[in-house]
Formats: sequence, C-alpha cells, structure tokens
Amino acid sequence: MHYRQLGTTDLHVSEISLGSWLTYGTGVEQRQAEACVHRALELGVNLIDTANAYGTGATESFLGEGVDRSSYVLATKVFFPMSDDDKGLSAAQIRKQLDASLQRLRTDYVDLYQCHRYDPDTPLEETMAALTEAVRSGKARHIGFSEWSPSQIQASLDLPAVERWSSSQPMYSMLWRRPEGKVIPLCEANGISQIVFSPLGQGVLTGKYLPGRPPPAGSRAASPEMSEFIGFLTDDKILEAVQRVRPIADGLGVTMAQLALAWVLRQQNVASAIIGATRPGQVEDNIAASGLRLDDDVLQAVDAALGDVVWT
Repeated sequence: MHYRQLGTTDLHVSEISLGSWLTYGTGVEQRQAEACVHRALELGVNLIDTANAYGTGATESFLGEGVDRSSYVLATKVFFPMSDDDKGLSAAQIRKQLDASLQRLRTDYVDLYQCHRYDPDTPLEETMAALTEAVRSGKARHIGFSEWSPSQIQASLDLPAVERWSSSQPMYSMLWRRPEGKVIPLCEANGISQIVFSPLGQGVLTGKYLPGRPPPAGSRAASPEMSEFIGFLTDDKILEAVQRVRPIADGLGVTMAQLALAWVLRQQNVASAIIGATRPGQVEDNIAASGLRLDDDVLQAVDAALGDVVWT
C-alpha cells in the first residue's frame, strides 16, 4: 500500500480507503462486512470513511462495535437528516450530531469531520465557526467538505479566523470528471486534498455490468437495498463504452477496477480513492491498484474508448 499526505496535515492516508455507504450496518450481512473491514486493515488501508446518515447511525455503530479505533484514520460526516428536526449545518446541529457520532463510534474524537453537503439555510459563518469549535475542542482533528461548489469553497476560504479545510470529497471517476474543471485546481492551490468517492462508478467501471443483460446476482445494481443511485450509470451506451476499456486493462495485465482506481490516483491532489466492498476479494483486487502508474498512451486510450459518455 502507498500513502499520501492529506492536505497540509500530519496525516498520511492510504491511496485506497474503505467507504461504508449503502454497505456496512445496512446492505451487507454483518459477518461479511466485518470480513471486508478486517481484510482492508490487514492489507494496509488506514482510512475508513462513514457518515452519521448512513443507515441513520447504523454504520457508525457497526464501526464503533467491531473495529479497533486506534488502527485507522476515522472520517465521518454531518448534514443529511437524522430525523425530521435534525439536519443541516447549524452550530446546534454540528455540536449535537458530532457528539452523537462520537458516541456511536465509541471514540473521543474523529480524525476528519466533513460537511456532507453545503447548507444554504445556515449562514456559512455559523457553520465554519462551529467546525472551528469542534477542532479546537479536540473532538475533530481536521475538517473537510463533500460536493461543495467552487464558489462555496472560495467563500469559506475567504472567512478569517476559522479552521482551514484539509479535504474535499467529490464524486470522481473516468466517467465523472467534473471536479477537474474548477474544484481540484482551487483545492490544490489551497492545500486541500481530494478523497474521492465512486471512483469505480458504483461498480460500473469494473466491467461486470454488460449492455442488454440484467445485472449479475449479488451486485449493487441487483440489490434492492443498494441500487437506488446506480441507475443513471447503467445505460447501454455507457456500458458499451466501458467494455471498450477492457482491452486496455488486459494489455496492462490488471483488472478493470485496478485501472479505474489508478486513473483517479494519477491526480496528485487525490490523496485517496474510496472503495465500497461487499466481499474481501473485492478489497484485495482494489488494493492492488495502489502504486500502479499509467503512462500518457494509456490515458489517451481510455479517453478514446469512453468517447462522449464522459461527464466534464
């Protein structure tokens, strides 16, 4: 496993990190989930990403009960509803939800506390002041955001006397390249690293979904619990383009998943790529992408294969 510095912090995180959205504590049976987490830690993963909203607290509880807190860098998030009255990024909510997350995670602090989205209903000054309080109280070591726009990021950077961001968590993959336009350059200029989610396009970039065929049994797209957000990526035109990437991976002697992960990690501003594994074998395959470097010919071949199905 290779490691990269997270922003300007003293944290060095594994190039491949383990996510828990739609999986642990919810969509995957507990024994299987535990096997995935423990195998990841054995192979050098040191960053686990979660959120209070995943399973409405169930995923944080799973991690708190089953994983040695001292063995990994812990990242969680706040914003999405936990009840009809508990949502957003007000100071009161940040205090309340951080304490609740710490209780479920059975820890005194998180390494990275992230705003799951931007809250247009709360003044940015209030949000940043509450996050600053969280860091200075010792309950969070560092702060980050997920899926903020460039203007929102810049506005937060312009505020005086608040804690600075360490991370950005955008969706980013061979298929979804929008962060390359403004978010990555802005973050890079301000010492903020990317921890990217869905680098495998929710599994589409593994090549297991074939055009004109039903999703394979046991896959995310075949699961009632985990298929809600994958639909827009399973259009036959996209699946046909993804199959054109297969010969490129074969020529390198790697799996399609490894190629897709190496593709996002080609960006030096990407500190880590989050994977979502339902089986230990997937963890092993994905982790083998760490340290894999792609030359320009390969990158050009990927662009040619995907053509106009890429979002920029």
